[in-house]
Amino acid sequence: MPKLKSKSGAKKRFSLTASGKVRANQANKQHGMIKRTNKQIRNQRGTTTLSPQDAKIVKQFLNG
Repeated sequence: MPKLKSKSGAKKRFSLTASGKVRANQANKQHGMIKRTNKQIRNQRGTTTLSPQDAKIVKQFLNG
């Protein structure tokens, strides 16, 4: 059997932490910041960890 390839899009969007959690960029930050509250913009800085249900799917994409 040939080796399975990882999903290229997942490689660019997600990374794994040392403990195995999936790190992702915050959603709803691409455009339209003028209509969002300052609190929302402040809380969406940096990255977030995915929920276990979503992380399971992303790990399958990353492992091929």
